[in-house]
Amino acid sequence: MMQIDLIDTFLDLMETNSFNRTAERLGVKQSTVSTRIQSLEAQLGAPLFERSRAGTRPTPSGLNFVAHARALRHEWNEARRALSEGDGAAPRLRIGLQSDLATTYIGDWMGAFRRALPGLRFYIEADFSAQMSEDVLAGTHDLAILFTPHPHPDLHYEKLGEVGYHLISTEAQTLAQVVPDRLVLANYSPAFAAQQAAVLPQHGLAPVASGLSAAVCSLLRSTGGSAYVLSRAADALVDEGVAHFVSDAPILMQPVHSLVHVRRRHVATHRRVLALMRQNFPAPKHFPEPASAANPNSSGSALIGAAHQHQPTL
Repeated sequence: MMQIDLIDTFLDLMETNSFNRTAERLGVKQSTVSTRIQSLEAQLGAPLFERSRAGTRPTPSGLNFVAHARALRHEWNEARRALSEGDGAAPRLRIGLQSDLATTYIGDWMGAFRRALPGLRFYIEADFSAQMSEDVLAGTHDLAILFTPHPHPDLHYEKLGEVGYHLISTEAQTLAQVVPDRLVLANYSPAFAAQQAAVLPQHGLAPVASGLSAAVCSLLRSTGGSAYVLSRAADALVDEGVAHFVSDAPILMQPVHSLVHVRRRHVATHRRVLALMRQNFPAPKHFPEPASAANPNSSGSALIGAAHQHQPTL
């Protein structure tokens, strides 16, 4: 009999190395965690963990079982999904999408998906990188499009392209005029945060922060100030007369990555969907970097100068 709760408990304990912590995370008693691990060890015929005053650590057998446990959990979730679709239903592709991209690009992408793959159904769920990595690892998502890779032996990442963020303001015309207490701090990813800190070293004094471009735009509409937002959102606010581009601020480029389970990286449908997405990421236009911009070598992604020559970019 398949007892997936034993596998889930084992994998969680591998992360925490603590029976107490795993019990808290799973919402069960510590005795339940102990019983599940003992049951799994009995079925496998080998001890999986050692407990001592120093704590809990996996045995060699436990370490050897990790990859098998992950594969079992992944296959179990895929099997449940397949059966839940019902007889005669078209296959469904579950895609996790970085929240910032869901509000801006999903319309373009879905149109391309439906034209190229009319026999496929799609479920799109907006989320953040860490959770989407867990979902793909567990088999609850088929693939994900995200900003920040979380390296794992069972996860396969590829760079799809980049999206740009522009600094706009309801007040400041130049970087020197950006007032810290009127700055809405954008925190879209660690890579983006490093770039922003180089351009706006006073960012730590910002009174408000958000990890969603849509939320930042709403704040600019209601309270004014300055902030980095997605290029398309910046274009819209500028066209409406709500804000203007900060003339000497560089465009910050955020890499976008695809994610699939390593066992599914060659599936034809997945490759087709990713190819369609990649077509929406043309090579960004590079402009001369303004003198006030920080050295691009200080961050993993280049700072692309916007200056007065604003041109459409992703």
